[in-house]
Amino acid sequence: MPNLETRYLGLSLRSPLIASSSPLTGSLARIREMEAAGIGAVVLPSLFEEQILREEMAEHAQQDYGGTLEGFSKLEEFRFSARAYLDHIRALKSSVGIPVIASLNGASSGWWTRYAKMLEEAGADALELNIYSVPTDPDKAGAEIEMELLDIVRLVRAQIRIPLAVKLSAFYTNIAHLAKRLQAAGIQGAVFFNRFYQPDIDVERLTLRSGLLPGSSRDVRVPLTWIGILYGRVGIDLAATGGIMEAADAIKVILAGAQAAMLCSVLLEHGVASVGRLLEQIAQWMRRHGYESIEQWRGLLSQKNCADPESFERAQYVAAVGGGSA
Repeated sequence: MPNLETRYLGLSLRSPLIASSSPLTGSLARIREMEAAGIGAVVLPSLFEEQILREEMAEHAQQDYGGTLEGFSKLEEFRFSARAYLDHIRALKSSVGIPVIASLNGASSGWWTRYAKMLEEAGADALELNIYSVPTDPDKAGAEIEMELLDIVRLVRAQIRIPLAVKLSAFYTNIAHLAKRLQAAGIQGAVFFNRFYQPDIDVERLTLRSGLLPGSSRDVRVPLTWIGILYGRVGIDLAATGGIMEAADAIKVILAGAQAAMLCSVLLEHGVASVGRLLEQIAQWMRRHGYESIEQWRGLLSQKNCADPESFERAQYVAAVGGGSA
């Protein structure tokens, strides 16, 4: 059996497959099943900035917050209270042997980031910071948006000693430059990419509707591209999320340079048993190609190492649009 062990955020993982944040990782029983199936680590459902603020305000209801609560989701809409979230981490750390990565979700800098320290104290092995924000102000420059992200990262980094990763959007102006700035701000890893939930339009009822489309292997191309470009050029770990539906998808992002491939849709659609299937297929591929460990082939087809580095950039576009002609 080939060695599937790897390292991510300084943590030893039995396999490069990580269960990303989803309802499944909110269940102790499900996480135990995933551990038995060979998952390398789990990322818990997010603890939200809005949730933290609402809970704090509810505990100090005598204060006047000027109607700030009106825009927040109701507490019952969140899976865990902040206190229950900490209890979930403690229960996991006493019940499973795989790394447990907490997730903190916010869009503005502020005192809510102190909860990062509480997550560390509860036993989280690392923290994934999920900055989910859709800028809509036409007067707000991209540099200002990036600075807000860096401010949040610095605040969180100052709170904790455990490894910190940031889950990024694919829509920043220069992801490579931002990755270097985030590294300087103290992160150990980056996850490519956050999935934005766009509305749809019902053309008969003339209404907006929302709905989450299932993941597809086609989605893996965007994280694959940027991981391939950044491998060997930044000193942080790289993880892919979105579109890891088959073993080939995980193999591709590792060939591009990823330390880890994160699973969500495949687990929700096909169950925890898909973990074992994917790992066996990765092992079979490694045997066919004569590899004994992940490190022998990780980054083999990154921009840094591939025979045609321009294929990661404009040459790929020219070939596709121009039908392959120069």
